[in-house]
Amino acid sequence: MLQSLAGSSCVRLVEQHRSAWCFALLVLGYLLYLVFGAVVFSSVELPYEDLLRQELGKLKQRFLEDHACLSEQQLEEFLMRVLEASNYGVSVLSNASGNWNWDFTSSLFFASTVLSTTGYGHTVPLSDGGKAFCIIYSVIGIPFTLLFLTAVVQRIIVYVTRRPVLYFHIRWGFSKQVVAIIHAVVLGFITVSCFFLIPAAIFSVLEDNWNFLESFYFCFISLSTIGLGDYVPGEGYNQKFRELYKIGITC
Repeated sequence: MLQSLAGSSCVRLVEQHRSAWCFALLVLGYLLYLVFGAVVFSSVELPYEDLLRQELGKLKQRFLEDHACLSEQQLEEFLMRVLEASNYGVSVLSNASGNWNWDFTSSLFFASTVLSTTGYGHTVPLSDGGKAFCIIYSVIGIPFTLLFLTAVVQRIIVYVTRRPVLYFHIRWGFSKQVVAIIHAVVLGFITVSCFFLIPAAIFSVLEDNWNFLESFYFCFISLSTIGLGDYVPGEGYNQKFRELYKIGITC
């Protein structure tokens, strides 16, 4: 009798706090997934980082040995300034001096990354006025972009979802369930091809040193608005038709 009462009270307690238990499991699952990602990224990327650090250390030591008139402190100051400028998209290399970060086409591309919240981080405002304008521009532009995309999707979705299913159902007499499944598969294939496979193939041809995987990775990172900034199109040295290329990417 006591065991049945205790069991029923436990059941009632669990049912009363079901939402709390579900939330706790959700938090635990999210934390475990976060830790899982950290473990995988660390185990995969840390060896490459260590090799790069060793290579740079040897290169720096060899440079100091070949240029004995230059002290390590002077080299460190120069490298720090170069890295600081590089973080703002300004390169010290002579073959990169012709690529301006704030001409019209580059600014148009930057504005599109701001409004889409992609934010590659390869180019950032240098002046206080530019930073202030970027804040105001984003506060107004991001909601405007969401409104614009919502309106576009609402118009497109009628033509790519409902009408094809109704057409094949009414015209050819196919079952709605069968048509819906086939339509979902075809639509998924077209979406993946148009937004990932075809652009990745194009970028792998137009961008130097980009293979198909790197191009596909860039497309995914961009369209998911993660925008890590490790791959940015149109930033190659002496790239032909750079302005036209930037406008095409923005569109």
